[in-house]
Amino acid sequence: MGWMGRLHLRVYSETPKVELVGVADVDRSALEKVKESYEISVYSDLTDLLDQNLDAVSVCVPTSQHYEVGMAVMQRGVALIIEKPLAATVAEGEALVAEAKKRGLPLMVGHIERFNPAVQRVKDLIEEDEAISIQIERVGPYPPRIQDVGVIKDLGSHDIDLIRHLSGSEFRQVFAVTSTTIGKHEDTAIISAEMENGVLGQITTNWVTPYKSRNIRVATKNGYIEANLITQQVKQYSKFTTYDASYNVREWPLVYKEPVKEELSTFLQAVRDKKPVPISGEDGLAVLRTIEQLLQE
Repeated sequence: MGWMGRLHLRVYSETPKVELVGVADVDRSALEKVKESYEISVYSDLTDLLDQNLDAVSVCVPTSQHYEVGMAVMQRGVALIIEKPLAATVAEGEALVAEAKKRGLPLMVGHIERFNPAVQRVKDLIEEDEAISIQIERVGPYPPRIQDVGVIKDLGSHDIDLIRHLSGSEFRQVFAVTSTTIGKHEDTAIISAEMENGVLGQITTNWVTPYKSRNIRVATKNGYIEANLITQQVKQYSKFTTYDASYNVREWPLVYKEPVKEELSTFLQAVRDKKPVPISGEDGLAVLRTIEQLLQE
């Protein structure tokens, strides 16, 4: 019941046709806070929660515990969504994906930014044109709640997934330069990549900026796209013309949506309809393999 756990709980409580069965946490004070706000059962032992009649579970524990908790859920035959990244290591991620496949269970990875309306609009605009390069900036202050991973696994995992998603391609080559100034893990990273389809990618991410910034910039054959993922604003620039040194700018109106609501409702609908989840364990595993490659360099 950390930040994401409380967020999932709140969204589920507001979602029609969803019965909240209970939550589990080793922190009893966190459970007491839940009991004050929601009329649901709380458990200090995961096994006790899994003994209930469950259709789906959100796994929002620290990354280092994704494997243990995810396997326990699947061994009870329950569909699950695991917050990104899929696991702490590629080996653990592969085991989770294999277990889901063996049991025929939906396993979705919580790469939430795919459900941001601004990202969805950028994806649509790229598909109408041809991307040349994708630059993503995701920076902000150091989060004391994150202790078990560095900025690449925490923040960078969002954008590694987004570059795969937006480019429609896998990584051909990728490398990173990093620095560590605050804790024991890297807190600043610049990631450069070339995709198999030739699109170039760059990610700037850190925990040393005093304010949050989440921006995407895409150069295309016929223009330029900018998106602010916080305000959910998208601008599209026409191709620059040299004869009159001009270009046009179009602002795309978007209806603001809370990405986690879109994510969880999509997950639940896939479980209900017995259809594939939109962000599979294999998607999460591809991101994890890229992260492991970067951290081993």
